[in-house]
Amino acid sequence: MDVKSHVSREQLRYAQVLDFGMRLGLGVLVLAFIAYVTGWLPAHVPLEQMPSLWTLAAPDYLRATGMPEGWGWLAMLDHGDVLPLVGIAILAGISALCFIALLPIYAAHRDIVYFSIAALEIVVLALAASGVLSAAH
Repeated sequence: MDVKSHVSREQLRYAQVLDFGMRLGLGVLVLAFIAYVTGWLPAHVPLEQMPSLWTLAAPDYLRATGMPEGWGWLAMLDHGDVLPLVGIAILAGISALCFIALLPIYAAHRDIVYFSIAALEIVVLALAASGVLSAAH
């Protein structure tokens, strides 16, 4: 029995984008880890300091290491211990791209309900990633 015959076009598109994003994110994580462990990129936080820092709460860790809050890590991609965050960001953000890939299908079918749900999901994910909805510290 052919599984594809029981899968809608929307499900297939979502799965294809998700598969690509998962492979890309995992690849970036592996390459970034290799860059870190080989010393190709210097670490922002020396490895020998990590055991004492692991016990700290997140705000204390950021303060002790001089790491920026929010998306500030993007300015530090030249550090081997920060670069893996790119892979994590890809993995965390791929679901939004999956919904974006569905919009043309829903628009072509004039499926306003599913188009609206997908668009709202994209907005919610973008707001969550932006930090706009986070509580003040």
